[in-house]
Amino acid sequence: MVVNSLSKETTRDTIQIDVLLSEDQIAQEFIAALARHELPEKFFYWFPLSIRAWLNLCNDGAYRNFIRSLSVLQTHASDLVSMLPTGPIEVISLGAGQGTKDLLLLEQLRQQGRTPRYRPVDASQGLLELACQTAREHQFDCRGLKADLSNSTHLTALQANRDDPPRLIMILGNTMGAFDPLTLPRQLAAMLRPQDFLLLDGELFSPTETLTGYDNPINRQFAFGPLRSVGLSEPRDGTLHFATDRDDRQPGLYRVRKHFQAAQDLTIMLAGETVRLIAGAHIEMNWSYKYDRETFVSLLTTAGLQPVAQYDSADKQFLTLLATRSP
Repeated sequence: MVVNSLSKETTRDTIQIDVLLSEDQIAQEFIAALARHELPEKFFYWFPLSIRAWLNLCNDGAYRNFIRSLSVLQTHASDLVSMLPTGPIEVISLGAGQGTKDLLLLEQLRQQGRTPRYRPVDASQGLLELACQTAREHQFDCRGLKADLSNSTHLTALQANRDDPPRLIMILGNTMGAFDPLTLPRQLAAMLRPQDFLLLDGELFSPTETLTGYDNPINRQFAFGPLRSVGLSEPRDGTLHFATDRDDRQPGLYRVRKHFQAAQDLTIMLAGETVRLIAGAHIEMNWSYKYDRETFVSLLTTAGLQPVAQYDSADKQFLTLLATRSP
């Protein structure tokens, strides 16, 4: 696959980002998704307003999953890093966002005498620029990759050669929950060599707390970001609805689902193209999977992964696992 590379001057250095997913492709896919009455994960981090809403969400204590994931790493980064191979290591962060959590592990690797090379991967150009710029400001070797984690070809592009240094592949902040939990763990396992490690986490379902973590004012602003970016507003043009349900394919598997219901006939224009919605139409938005503890671990072991360490958040609602490929 051809990888386009672009550079961006910063006040400290030049950042480098390889591109598998172009901005033009995202624009075409956005229009096509709206026409299907769908809004997948990557579009929630595309528009500048969406990026701003995401950063505001992460800075707000009401977004518990960011705080949970970050606090586990703050508490256990030293222990996690001590289990990794000595010497040079490549840190690949899938769905890296702005790279806040990644920086904790990079700093701990440096403190323990390792030489990390950082590879943040995300569909958002804006967030990748932030992750790369922050890494370069902290003097880490960094090269970003703009890619779609739902595209198996893009994941294949991350395969390592046999003799490359060991890798720590991370997918944090309940990012795995934005994808099919019966498919993605197998894809992640296929990326690992015997010398590689996988660090991932997930939210444990609570019938009383999970939904309130999403249906609150600050998260509603973030969730509405893509529609606000194309001129819609709530409640004038319609309303967001949140709900939880079970995924019957496996016990202990739950989803937070959300959709937008149009209150009137709407015309959405982007890049010279038009999508029309009639009053009452639904746009199904990205889901977020949650798990029972045993189910979360089982998803990994049945995919060919072997947990070597487990860490709970302080409130026991978030589980972080370090795993290797099963022998």
